[in-house]
Amino acid sequence: MPLSPDAIVSGLVALLGPDSVVAEPARMTSYLAEPRRRFHAPATAVALPRTVAQVQAIARWANEYRVPLIPQGGNTGLVGGQVPLAGNEVIVSLNRLDAVRGVDPVGNTMTLEAGVTLQAARQIADDAERLFPLFIASQGSARIGGVLSSNAGGVQVLAYGNARQLCLGVEAVLADGSLYQGLNALRKNNTGYDLKDLLVGAEGTLGLITAATLKLFPRPDGHETALVNVAGPEAALALFSLVSERAGTTLTAFELMPRIGFDFQLAHSMIPHDPAADISPWYALVEISVPRGSADGVLAGALEAAFESGLISNAAIADSEAQREAMWLVREQMSEVQSREGASIKHDVSVPVAKVPELIARGVTEAERLVPGIRPVPFGHLGDGNIHFNFSQPAGTSAAAFMDGAEPIHAAIYAIVADLGGSISAEHGIGQLKTTLLAEVQDPVALAMMRAIKSALDPNGILNPGKVLR
Repeated sequence: MPLSPDAIVSGLVALLGPDSVVAEPARMTSYLAEPRRRFHAPATAVALPRTVAQVQAIARWANEYRVPLIPQGGNTGLVGGQVPLAGNEVIVSLNRLDAVRGVDPVGNTMTLEAGVTLQAARQIADDAERLFPLFIASQGSARIGGVLSSNAGGVQVLAYGNARQLCLGVEAVLADGSLYQGLNALRKNNTGYDLKDLLVGAEGTLGLITAATLKLFPRPDGHETALVNVAGPEAALALFSLVSERAGTTLTAFELMPRIGFDFQLAHSMIPHDPAADISPWYALVEISVPRGSADGVLAGALEAAFESGLISNAAIADSEAQREAMWLVREQMSEVQSREGASIKHDVSVPVAKVPELIARGVTEAERLVPGIRPVPFGHLGDGNIHFNFSQPAGTSAAAFMDGAEPIHAAIYAIVADLGGSISAEHGIGQLKTTLLAEVQDPVALAMMRAIKSALDPNGILNPGKVLR
């Protein structure tokens, strides 16, 4: 027989103590209120373990009594992987596991517990005169465990890879309470299956990541940053090729943004002034990291060549850190401002880099056919093919009516993505939002392999049930 809610709370209190269990609905609000406010199921309780041993105890107890567990970090996920689905789950917040277990500047690694925020991780690296390059807009809240569980991407994937590529090893509690001790710092380790890569990106469905060994890099001397006027995605792609040839691996970010996103932010007073050189239908935010001892000026030279060839019309080059931050602020707020502007239909998709202009052209055409007056706001990481293909409601229309008509737009965009050989989830994951879609588009053999792995590691289905796989 399943345990009653009271019995679940009592069991958790017995394991952790009363100060490490939250059961009152009012106190659980911050754990349930995910950023997009799309999912509204309650939880039975929130468990707040302080040690790995306590996480193990929770898993053993939950596995015995078939209590579903949801691992949660900073609660910044955008597809509902970190919040309840059925309403009977226990959220296991790993935020109290925030120790720094070691920093090795010589070996360029650091080992952190799951509850360390991404911002703190970047500062820890900086204090050691090293760089941890993973950057996302929610870095002040996102935690290392969640970043790895969702295989977060961000704006520097182009040069450094996503979370999976930045992780050398993990420690994780499995469904039966056993501890996978995979915290190695080896760059070469050919001893069987890469179990770390099973856990990274699994969204807590195969284990609860409690710590990780992460890669560090030499800290650059500085940055060359420019906000470049381009006529459209085709011109931006050509500019990307030109800058890549000249900058090589020092090109660390290449972001594409439409003018409408700037106008939204100015209208809502989210930026004090327009950081662009002048009005343009599209912009590329380009950044080169200058290694120590290297001469700067690579970006300026590339932009001069692009201007002379007619590839770009103008550019603002940051000549101070304040200017650089102003340019990046526009990019970081591109998603948030759409919520202020009204309802937004969003897609986190990727295609081969050379196909990005076709994705945008076809997607905009199809959406405008389906909803006259719709306002496309596609933006994102052109350098790695990941576009956040979003659409704001037509001006003066009903938000509810617009969202009621979202499904044909979703279908159209995902059909184009499939035709171009892309992915329906580039960096946000599957969570509970895209489980049905994943089952429709994923290779059946791949789905069978995923289900076999899930069944082997979590035979009672207690870890984040209903997420990723249904």
